[in-house]
Amino acid sequence: MKSGMVEKEGFAALVLRLRSEGISDLDLLTAVEQTPRSQFVPASLSDDAYSSRTVPIDCGAFMEGADLSVRLLHRLQVKPGHRVLEIGTGSGFTAAVMGRIAERVLTVERYRTLVVAAQARMEALGLRNVVVRQADGSNGMPGDGTFDRIFVTTAFVSLPRFYAEQLTHGGSMVAPLMTEGDTCMMTRLTKTGSRFEREDLFPVPFLPIIPQVASAL
Repeated sequence: MKSGMVEKEGFAALVLRLRSEGISDLDLLTAVEQTPRSQFVPASLSDDAYSSRTVPIDCGAFMEGADLSVRLLHRLQVKPGHRVLEIGTGSGFTAAVMGRIAERVLTVERYRTLVVAAQARMEALGLRNVVVRQADGSNGMPGDGTFDRIFVTTAFVSLPRFYAEQLTHGGSMVAPLMTEGDTCMMTRLTKTGSRFEREDLFPVPFLPIIPQVASAL
């Protein structure tokens, strides 16, 4: 684990890069600061905790770079009182950050290895409003009510319209969609009635979603 000073220096450098992109949301940046990122990366890669580099984790998964993680959360616009669904827990970092802002976060992951590790991190950070569950999130979580925000980090090949029933009116979803070739575009989908208003954001390095659950690779 990094020392407190190194952690602070890494966070400060991240904030400078984010502000150069126009990201200065105080609630979001405070939540990131309160969630030591070095606790979510493999110990051997702790030097990359606050870098923009992709970090490999267990089960062949990866943790997006710090800059991209916060850029995506900035677009999601989680607010106090929100119920949030995350598909693709990974290390648990983004769920933990959202848990410091939202009322409740349900994050699901297909790999038990990642679920157990993420749950341990939430407990260590005292985040009791973040629920980590092993589940097949390819169809969302239709039995868990509706959500104000849905955050997905595995790509769909077409617009996932079944999520419309799982979003509150005016709620929004940030999810990657596979487009022409191998391009993956992050999109924001806002629910109006039973329809989505779609906004393409920027290309991202996410892989297509895989259905079913697994213990590990």
